[in-house]
Amino acid sequence: MMNEIVVFALSSSVELTKEICSLLQIPQGKISVYHFADGEILVEPEETVRGRNVYIIQSTNAPVTERLMEVLVCCDACKRASAKEINVVIPYFGYARQDRKAKPRQPITAKLVADLIQAAGANRCITVDLHASQIQGFFNIPIDDLTAIPMLGQYIKSLNFNKDDIVVVSPDHGGTVRARNLAFQLDAPIAIIDKRRPRPNVVEAQNVIGDVKDKICIVVDDICDTAGSLVAGCELLKQHGAREVLAAITHGVFSRTALEIIHESCISQIIVTNTIELTSEKAAKTNKIKQLSVAYMLAKTIEAIQYHTPVSHVYDLFNK
Repeated sequence: MMNEIVVFALSSSVELTKEICSLLQIPQGKISVYHFADGEILVEPEETVRGRNVYIIQSTNAPVTERLMEVLVCCDACKRASAKEINVVIPYFGYARQDRKAKPRQPITAKLVADLIQAAGANRCITVDLHASQIQGFFNIPIDDLTAIPMLGQYIKSLNFNKDDIVVVSPDHGGTVRARNLAFQLDAPIAIIDKRRPRPNVVEAQNVIGDVKDKICIVVDDICDTAGSLVAGCELLKQHGAREVLAAITHGVFSRTALEIIHESCISQIIVTNTIELTSEKAAKTNKIKQLSVAYMLAKTIEAIQYHTPVSHVYDLFNK
């Protein structure tokens, strides 16, 4: 059945797609992505997709709107070329933080993006650690929201910390479920940083709920953007007596001077996945980053979809 599929990489996930195709033992689909001088985008498959299951792999990170438009144009091209099924794999789902009206007259852009993907012709969406799980309800097509927590937990276990010394920390009240899932895997207690956000990208940490004194704190979150929130929370943990602070993050957005801030902070190591590819230029800014690959998880998900087996089995390797 694997010869019935074609996997295309768009501009933001080229290396990740190469790794996925290598694991699936299939050739990568040939496709051209053109950005014209006036800003228009053309995406053109260079091989037949008629009657085949297409997988389009693209994280919609910066420049977010260009990445999203590539996905939409590619979906339309495949639909008009008679693809049997179009599966959109968006490891990092841009606009996910605009999932509700936080104040009057704000858009719910995550819902708009879901509508656009469906209108373009997608039959399924696969993503990793949506910022808000209810975004799954914005889709009227099947959506698989995978999680990197088992993979992050497996790596933390490999560091061989004393189990009694670890505390998993949620950076806010909204991330408690994510922290509890990692804590369950590590058999560790949790703590919560109490903070408020007076305006976008500005966070004031207030207090710590839980015992972190003389502990190794693992701060777990889905996104690290400007790193202001993360670093402020980690500094607060140190003020409350934490022995060491690590961070486990699914999506390393690292906007503005985030990596410089992390390098100068008290964080000893930040573990991220490659849902957003880390350029060599960014990687050179700090030696504190350990990047894990989601390629195996995505490859096994594609296999499960093709062979009609449970997607949940993709976590079996990480839970051993």
